[in-house]
This record gives sequence, C-alpha cells and structure tokens, in this order.
Amino acid sequence: MKLYNRLILLPALLFTVVCSYGQEVHYNYDRGTNFAAYKTYQWVDVPGGAVTDELIDRDIKRAIDEQLAQKGLTRVEKGGDLLIGYRAAIEEEKRIDLFGSGQNLGGWGPWGGGMRSGSIQGETSTIQVGTIMVDMYDTAKKQLVWRGDASKTIDLKRDPGKNYKNLQKGAAKLFKNYPPQVR
Repeated sequence: MKLYNRLILLPALLFTVVCSYGQEVHYNYDRGTNFAAYKTYQWVDVPGGAVTDELIDRDIKRAIDEQLAQKGLTRVEKGGDLLIGYRAAIEEEKRIDLFGSGQNLGGWGPWGGGMRSGSIQGETSTIQVGTIMVDMYDTAKKQLVWRGDASKTIDLKRDPGKNYKNLQKGAAKLFKNYPPQVR
C-alpha cells in the first residue's frame, strides 16, 4: 500500500473508533449570570421535544435530577429559580469499519517498508445516535442562561439497565462543568 493510502486510512480508522465509543458533549452559558444564586428548579415540557415513551422520559429526567442534586439544586413542582426542559432526538448515521492485512516485500522507504502487498476490507452499518439538549431558563429574567447537549451511539434494543447507565454517564459528563466557573 502506498504511503498516501496509509495517511488517508489512519484518520478514517481513528474517526470510526472515536465516533463509535465516545460521548460528545457541548455547553454554553450566559456569562453575566450568577449561577450561585440558583437553588431550585422545576421541569417544563418543551413543545415537540420530549420523548413520547413515558419510561424513557422519566429516565432522562431522573439522570439529570441526580446531577443537579449533586450541584446543590433542589427540584420543586412550582416556583423554581430555573425552568429546565429537554429535547431528545435519534438520528441514523452510517458507520464504516475498515480492516486490512499486508506484508512487507522490500527494504526501502522511511519505515524500511518498500513495496507492500495486502488488502483492505470494509463493512458499513447503520447506527443510531441519540442526542439530548437541556435548556435552563432564569424564571425572573425570562431568558436562557445555560444550554448543553450530549450525543452518543445508542441501541434501543439493548438491556434498558445498560441504556440507563449510559444515560447517567452522559448526564454526568454534560453537567461536569456546571455551574460554569467565572474567569
């Protein structure tokens, strides 16, 4: 295989590995907000955004509740300092797994490789990627003060207990930097 082909193949393989196993998390916040002032929150439904499966909806809220409780926030049914809502989506993506074999036929080149003989084989599959976006609104100011999202490959046919553990890990990663540290 030529050096050029190896340089293209390596990033493709790394991208496949990273996409398959990692959770992707992003967040943003209003830099003028004093997050230490918030003590309570209440859940609100976001039109068209919540999961229609009641059990999954409760699991999502429970995983987020656990993280917010660790951050010192208390859930209330009415009158919270923050209104919290989420949106969830599942998208299908194509995944490509490449693997190859080969042997060194010569002794020249930067790696002592020279000519190589081998083959590359691949498989494509469709994977599901679940994304949850969480919004926090200041009830007094009536404005968005924090937004975060987490995405990960999911398998809805998997054991629900394992899915919940992945949801907990995603929520922990999402709220790792909450409240934001003012610099």
